[in-house]
Amino acid sequence: MTIFGITLSAAVIWLIIAAVCGIIEAATMGLTTIWFTGGAIIASIVAMAKFSLPIQIIVFLIVSILLIYFTRPLAKKRLKIGNEKTNVDALVGREAMVTGTIEPFGSGQAKVDGLVWSAIAKDSHTTIQKGTTVIIDRVEGVKLVVTPSEEPITK
Repeated sequence: MTIFGITLSAAVIWLIIAAVCGIIEAATMGLTTIWFTGGAIIASIVAMAKFSLPIQIIVFLIVSILLIYFTRPLAKKRLKIGNEKTNVDALVGREAMVTGTIEPFGSGQAKVDGLVWSAIAKDSHTTIQKGTTVIIDRVEGVKLVVTPSEEPITK
């Protein structure tokens, strides 16, 4: 094949594809193109062995798919990709202190990490008095949904 007046063998083209995939992976760190880098390297070896282009493409696809299937889950687990909690998600399960009484069917306030949030009780019939320690069940918009860490004072 001739590109820009330079004759390139199939093996070199596969190595260029591998390099491009590697550069894209280095730039994105998304664990998407690295598997195709491996497939292109193996396809380059197959090209050096003088197999036909259709065989090279089939080897590229099979190796890439096998790498994705068998190694991507291991890499994701090992590198903990996609498992990082956001600031709000990290609040779930933590303790907070009620700074403004939470009334039934109403809201109050709770303080966590030095920040005061609007808070509502998970059980909408519960009153949670100021000074009570609560556990954050979830975050809905800008409100913490909480349950008392001890028995509710009033019900």
